[in-house]
Formats: sequence, structure tokens, C-alpha cells
Amino acid sequence: MYRKHFGLREAPFSITPDTAFSFASGVFQEALNTLLIAVKNGEGFIKITGEVGTGKTLLCRKFLASLGDRYVSAYIPNPYLEPNTLLAALADELKLKVRHDLDQHLMLKALTLALLEYARAGKQVVVTLDEAQAMPIETLEALRLLSNLETEKRKLLQVILFGQPELDDKLNLPSLRQLKQRIAFHYALAPLTRTELDYYVSHRLTVAGYPGGALFTQGALNALYQASGGTPRIINILCHKALLLVFGEGKQQVEEKHIRVAASDTPAAIIKNKKQWWWIALGLLSIGLGLSGWMVMR
Repeated sequence: MYRKHFGLREAPFSITPDTAFSFASGVFQEALNTLLIAVKNGEGFIKITGEVGTGKTLLCRKFLASLGDRYVSAYIPNPYLEPNTLLAALADELKLKVRHDLDQHLMLKALTLALLEYARAGKQVVVTLDEAQAMPIETLEALRLLSNLETEKRKLLQVILFGQPELDDKLNLPSLRQLKQRIAFHYALAPLTRTELDYYVSHRLTVAGYPGGALFTQGALNALYQASGGTPRIINILCHKALLLVFGEGKQQVEEKHIRVAASDTPAAIIKNKKQWWWIALGLLSIGLGLSGWMVMR
């Protein structure tokens, strides 16, 4: 809606995990390096945790895109599955032609034979599971049993768990202590710092083709950090709403008031003086609706 107004090729603050917009913040790059080193060393289990919106899925996709030809990857975006269903999903990802009604023993046997074939061909299999905190305990245990497979030199399967901090709570359960001991590498994603936020916003605007100068004032960036806490997903939501407000006013620069109004309309944002900004939001919304009506009348 506002792309032409600001000279953009595409929307700069979409919340979909597009690797073209990935920003190499300190923690993001460290986490990516940790994954690549751990996989290269042939470690069995690797764990990446982070709060909602800190970029775990984007990191996962960036990691998979960084793997070389010697790796075979399997991506499970929703691991809230029973053990047999997860094994069947892995078989599908590895392009195995097996019946999904096989019992767990036969499914494990089929996967073992496939992993051995990949190993003979010089391929390393990497399984990534997003939202791993949702995995049932029995499914995590089945995954551990599958990771037991190894040659004299290395593991036949490497597993990377991406999850919210609740994953750590689950792994602290006595029944999962064997799995916890097998996690050789782990990293916890943190929000962006105040300095990184400036570069993050500028980076996304540049990738989207923004040709102008500073689109966000320093006051707007300060308010953006205060309202988002440095969480990328909230930053994107607030920036998108702020650009809509500026477009509705027919202006060219995001100011502090636009971020405050966007925050007042975003439940996940950190809001101060909500009542004050709610009234301003009504005023700006009226301006936006008036402009929209004028455009329709034309």
C-alpha cells in the first residue's frame, strides 16, 4: 500500500522469515557460526533457544541455506507429533518410500538403512526441528534413539533443536536426562541492542530498495527500541504500522509519535502512557481514513 509512496520495491518489514532480509547481528552471527562449526564437527545434538520473535525460524532457514552439497537436510516445522508420525515425516523429508503404517521398530530400521546409504555416499544428514519445545517427551526419546546410530568415525544423524526457553525446562525433566547429556553445543538468542536496532532498520530498508535518506528520526528509533525491547518481530510490526500512519498523513518521515501510536495498537509492545497515545492514535487514524476516502473518491 505504501511502497510507491516511499520508493520501495517490496515491503521492508514483513514478519515472514525471508533470508534475503536476514541481519547479521552479533548474536545471530554467533548462533549461525555455532551451528556451522557443530555440524562440521559431526556433533549429535545441537540446541538453539530464544524468546518468541527473536528470529529462530529465520536463523534455521539461513543455516539450511548455508549448508554445502555434502549435507542432506530434513526440516520439520511442527514437531508436535507422535513418535511414529515424526519418523514418517523424517522418511518423507529424506525421500524414502516406506509405508507410514509401519511400527516404530520397522520405521527405525528403514531410516537406519537410508542413513547408512547416505554415509556410504559421503553425505551427512542434518535434521532441524522448529518449535521443539512442543515435542512430546516420547517423541524426543524416539529421536534420541535414532541419533544413537553411528559409524566408528561419526554420527549418521545430527539433530538441531530450535525452541523457546520452555525447551530447557522440558530437557530438565529426569526422563530426558540422557538426551540433555547429548547436547554438545547450545546457544541462546537475545534481542537486538539499541545500536543494532538502527542498523537493523536501515538494513531492511536498503534490501527493500529504499532510495532516500533517514526515514526514521532518532526519536522514532528510540521509541521503537523502548516499545519493542529489541525483539525483531515486534520491531517489524511497529515499523509497518508506523509507515502506514505516515503514508496516511501524506508525509515522508517516521517520527516518535507514529511509533507510539503503533505501539498502542500492538498488544505485545511495551507501552508507557497508553491513555495519552490512544487519543493521538484516534486522531491519526481519522486522518488516515480521510485520505483513504479521498483516494477512493478519485
